[in-house]
Amino acid sequence: MSLRLLPLDASRAAGWDAFVATRPEATFFHRAALPPLIARVFRHRDRSVLALQDGIVVGVLPLVELRTPLFGHALISLPFCVYGGPLAADAAVGQALLDEAARLRRDTGAAALELRGLHPLPPDWFATPDAWTDRSGLYASFRKTIASDPELNMKAIPRKQRAVLRKGLERGLAVRSSRDAGAAWRIYAESVRNLGTPVFPRRWFEGLLATFPADAEATVVGNDGQDVAGVLTLHWRDEVLPYYGGGTPAARDCQAFDVMYWDVMTRAARRGATVFDFGRSKEGTGAYAFKKNWGFAPTPLTYRFLLRPGESVPEHNPLNPRYRLLIETWKRLPLPLANRIGPHLARGLG
Repeated sequence: MSLRLLPLDASRAAGWDAFVATRPEATFFHRAALPPLIARVFRHRDRSVLALQDGIVVGVLPLVELRTPLFGHALISLPFCVYGGPLAADAAVGQALLDEAARLRRDTGAAALELRGLHPLPPDWFATPDAWTDRSGLYASFRKTIASDPELNMKAIPRKQRAVLRKGLERGLAVRSSRDAGAAWRIYAESVRNLGTPVFPRRWFEGLLATFPADAEATVVGNDGQDVAGVLTLHWRDEVLPYYGGGTPAARDCQAFDVMYWDVMTRAARRGATVFDFGRSKEGTGAYAFKKNWGFAPTPLTYRFLLRPGESVPEHNPLNPRYRLLIETWKRLPLPLANRIGPHLARGLG
């Protein structure tokens, strides 16, 4: 039977999602609506591919091409997302998708093709495994089973962090959830400015909430009438992913982060979630330590790269020494200026 490789478009989205629904290894970031949303919001090109056999989808590869003057040219599965990579019914389809991605890298002249997988890909999907470069250890994922009983989830938090959470709960902080991106994005923008990182555009938050109305929400924590912490959360099958979180300097003093994530966890458990995915973090960062303090064990993520001859693995992350001066400068920018300039830079970070 002949295998056809075709670009993702609106007419093929339903078949794409129907196939994704059959794959236990699929993630939220394999949904058909995400690559075109990324392309539209960040002004990149959707290069996603699906495999058809007898008119039936048997494989998908979400893929977006990034091209910016500052951060270069790459194909990523999937940028602005922690996971991605191909899904396939068998090894032949998986290899065909990877071969097509390699062809796209050659034809576009991209410096790198990057696959961000939560799960390792089968070795027999790679016709030329030696051509690929693995990068592991920079990021780790933090995933943990949660119970339907809040008391069991509370007891699963290490004693010291549990005491911090209880102290925050006793404060009576105001927690609200909605599909309004405004407050959560403003808090996130201030938080990443303080870390020296350009912020994503507000329309990215708004796009996620509008595109996935049943599976995305914004949660905000207030203290004494001031919003101090916020997070945009994604839901997938029996998993909950508090994805873009941040807080003002006052958030830590009133335990707003702990209260916020506890609220997300408790409501998700009522919804039927059994897995809490805290996302990826870099070793040596505050987020990495915070998640470990909550009792989550890090699992190193391995990303795979197919590089243009002479290229090295891209290092577009805050731990790269070449960005140290830029980060320190960015921390000092007035927030309105950082929020105006930041989205133009962030579109190349992926």
